[in-house]
Amino acid sequence: MNKQKVVVFLPAYNEEKAIGEVIKKIPRRFHPMVEVRVLVIDDGSTDQTVAVAKAAGADYIYQMEKNQGLGAAVRQGLRECVRLGADIGVMIDADNEYPAEQIPDLLVPIFRGEADYTMGSRFLGTIDGMKLHRRLGNYCFTLLQSLLLRKWIYDGQSGMRAFSRQAMENAEIIHDYNYAQVLTLNLVRKGFRVKEVPIRYKVRTTGESFIKFKAYMTSVLPAIWKEMKRPVPKVEIDYHAHVLMDENNQKCS
Repeated sequence: MNKQKVVVFLPAYNEEKAIGEVIKKIPRRFHPMVEVRVLVIDDGSTDQTVAVAKAAGADYIYQMEKNQGLGAAVRQGLRECVRLGADIGVMIDADNEYPAEQIPDLLVPIFRGEADYTMGSRFLGTIDGMKLHRRLGNYCFTLLQSLLLRKWIYDGQSGMRAFSRQAMENAEIIHDYNYAQVLTLNLVRKGFRVKEVPIRYKVRTTGESFIKFKAYMTSVLPAIWKEMKRPVPKVEIDYHAHVLMDENNQKCS
C-alpha cells in the first residue's frame, strides 16, 4: 500500500505571533504509512506571518495578493491540497486555539473508513476561556445547522477539520467571509459522512479574531439560505479510499 499524503493547511492573516508554534506542534511522523506536509495560505498579511511560517518549517506557502476573507482562504487551501496531491487535507486555524497535536485523532475516522469529513469538537471535548456570548453564538448556529441537515452536530463552527480527497474535490464554499456553516451543509447534502472528534480548546492569547457579530450575521445567514436553496448533486463516494492498515493488517485504531 502506498503512503497516504496528508497536507495540513493553515489559513492565516497577520498571525506572526502564533503561527510558528502551531506549525511546530503539527505531528509529522505518527504512522509509517502517513506522510505529512504543511501548507500556509497567507490571506494578504501585512506582518511577518510568511517569514515566521517558513522559519517554523512550512513546506508550502500560498500568498493571496490581498485579504479576501477566511472563506476564500479555506477554499484556496482545499484547491491547493488537491493540486499538491494530498490524499487527505487537514485545516487548522493559525491562532493556536486548536490543538495541532490532536491532528492524528482527527484522521482516525477517515483512516478507519467511518467518515469522509471530520470536525474537531470543542463542545465534546474541553473549552478553556470562551466568552459566554461566543459560546451562545456557537450553540445557535450549530443548532441551525442541525435542524437544516436533520442531523445532530455539536460544534458547527470548529476551526479544525479533515477532508478525504473526494470531499476536497467536491467542497463548495459560496462566500468569502466565512466557510463553517456552508461547507458542512454542502458536503453533507452531497452524501459525505461527517463525524466529530473531541478536542481540547483554549482561547487565543495573541492577535485578534476576525469575526465581528454584525458582519457575521449579515454575511453568514444569507449564505446559509443561498446554500440550502440551490440544488446539489449526490456524489458517488469511495468509502474505502483512505482505509489505513497496520502491520497486522488491521484497521487503524
